[in-house]
Amino acid sequence: MGITSGRTYGTSRPGNIFNKEWPDRMAEDALSAKNNRIVTYLRLSVTDRCNLRCRYCMPQEGVSFVPHERILTYEEMLRIVKVAVHHGIRKVRITGGEPLVRKGLVPFLKALAQAQGLDEITLTTNGVLLEEFASDLKAAGIKRINISLDSLKPERFQLITGRDYFHKVMAGIEAAQKVGFSPIKINVVVMRGVNEDEILDFARLAVESPLCVRFIEFMPVGRENGWRPEAFVSIEEMKRIIYPFRPLAALETGRLDGPALRYRPGEGAGEIGFIGALSNHFCDRCNRLRLTAEGCLRGCLFSDQEIDLKGPLRNGADDGRLLDLIRLAVSTKPDNHLVLHRGPRKCARIMSSIGG
Repeated sequence: MGITSGRTYGTSRPGNIFNKEWPDRMAEDALSAKNNRIVTYLRLSVTDRCNLRCRYCMPQEGVSFVPHERILTYEEMLRIVKVAVHHGIRKVRITGGEPLVRKGLVPFLKALAQAQGLDEITLTTNGVLLEEFASDLKAAGIKRINISLDSLKPERFQLITGRDYFHKVMAGIEAAQKVGFSPIKINVVVMRGVNEDEILDFARLAVESPLCVRFIEFMPVGRENGWRPEAFVSIEEMKRIIYPFRPLAALETGRLDGPALRYRPGEGAGEIGFIGALSNHFCDRCNRLRLTAEGCLRGCLFSDQEIDLKGPLRNGADDGRLLDLIRLAVSTKPDNHLVLHRGPRKCARIMSSIGG
């Protein structure tokens, strides 16, 4: 079966799964993918817009943003999330673009936090606006914050992001700490010839402060993101750089944790994590779906297969119909992305429109 954005699948079913007569069927209706994987994690992009132009994510010029009327409303997002939560989704991560640039985000988060059965709402941000929003995000119900930061050097930060906002991001991290977010995760995309010489600097940050620094392999995702084999640094190479500085003691993964391999750096105050989507792929235990800001559900970051939820939603689909489409997205999650075996590929979308 071919799956493309703009087409709908599944059979319509009468009734609404939130009426009082509907039994609690979360266990038997869990969203199950191939190889006994249970999908419990939804990454929800609220916008494709961003206030940075990171070189691996968004072109410096010529970006065509999705028109406002094609973006899901907050009410539409809430409805999709409630259907998904009723059938096993337990964690929602808010992403973008940069989620904090969308107006009305905090009231939406407060409403989302009321979804019965949802255990955790987290948010990924570039940190530029975090100083302004940290307190409101905490009050709205956000449990954890991930902050993208690829350099600890202001000049290099500007080179990577296209903007001179390094000090804004650092102020945002400090504000998040002050209002009590913990853990705070710092996401570092490692690129040879760009920032691999800062691996030890970031590791030192995890030793000296209660931050979780997560090193992420550079991935060939999105158009024109500059990926090339010689820029790739594997997690094994990163570990070899860190081990002489600090031994890494493995930590257990929590029920709602993502794919990072977690370590304690000696007697350090924080943590170090590694996400090896290419050299150590985690497809066999991937428990996530991605919903783009314009309402397309994706089972894999590396696949262009999408299920359109917005069209049926705006054409009057009931909750049973939406559930059928969500299940279809889950059933088509691949066993393996095979990027290294088949060679680098480019998604039809740029990274900011996928949701990270």
